[in-house]
Amino acid sequence: MDALSSLLRGVRADGVVLSRPTASPPWALRVHSAASISLCTPMCRQGWLVIPGQPEPILLRPGDTVLVRGPVDFSFIDDVDSAIERTCTDLPSAGGQAVVIEDQAEAPEGSAALLVAEFPIDGAVGRRLLEELPPVLVVPADPSCGTTLDYIAAEIAADQPGQQVVLERLLEWVLVCSLRAWFDSPQVIAPAWYPAMSDPVVGPALRAMHGDHARPWTVAALASTAHVSRATLAKRFTELVGEPPLTYLTGWRMTLAADLLSEPGASVADVARRVGYADPFGFSAAFKRTRGTSPSEYRRPNASAAAG
Repeated sequence: MDALSSLLRGVRADGVVLSRPTASPPWALRVHSAASISLCTPMCRQGWLVIPGQPEPILLRPGDTVLVRGPVDFSFIDDVDSAIERTCTDLPSAGGQAVVIEDQAEAPEGSAALLVAEFPIDGAVGRRLLEELPPVLVVPADPSCGTTLDYIAAEIAADQPGQQVVLERLLEWVLVCSLRAWFDSPQVIAPAWYPAMSDPVVGPALRAMHGDHARPWTVAALASTAHVSRATLAKRFTELVGEPPLTYLTGWRMTLAADLLSEPGASVADVARRVGYADPFGFSAAFKRTRGTSPSEYRRPNASAAAG
């Protein structure tokens, strides 16, 4: 398993909202999203995305995808320079549902449709992903995602049983495509581990750690996955990722441990074993060194929140 797959493993779409064309210009679609990430894509006409705190409106064309960190309210409008009063349609938070907001059977010329998917993300692994993303990122229309958007449009039109599950899974695919395209963009400074995954020396070591994080890895064992010496791996890994291999592994294990400690009934000894520590004391020391608090202290507020 690679690092991006590890970060996205628990990320699922939790509701889809589609505004079908409801008005002739001038129009505004106002989105109210409570999710950590909202994925938006225009379906039939370009418009401007207006987000509080962003200095400039963002032009979106059909097929473009934008990811907005939330919770946040934002608007998709026809013309930023128009002073004419707009016809507004409010798109509520999906709240785990597939919702179609539709006022007219026929789409007026110049009208708009916006597809929004919500991705609630929490926990330490989720925060690690969110920390790598800006408040807003835009990915231009990509032919590799174009067919998926066609499938989405067809699924919406068909209105068959299981529609919500199909839409959410397709939009999860669009999310992954969008993140990869954004990280691959030459204008973006991607997190160090992302380009390192393609390196013939570092990539195998990263995949090994993420594929079996509880294994008692040594630098020698990781080096063997890339068929290089310990010194070669240690030097190359530190150059590309910014820290030694076992330091990176410890950080990832403690991220996983933070989420495991939040599970009801989880004991420190059990979590230690699940992230690769035979000795709970060694695990506790590593957790406090990495997270700034002991596992027991970390569990208390989370346990109280779960009980409440």
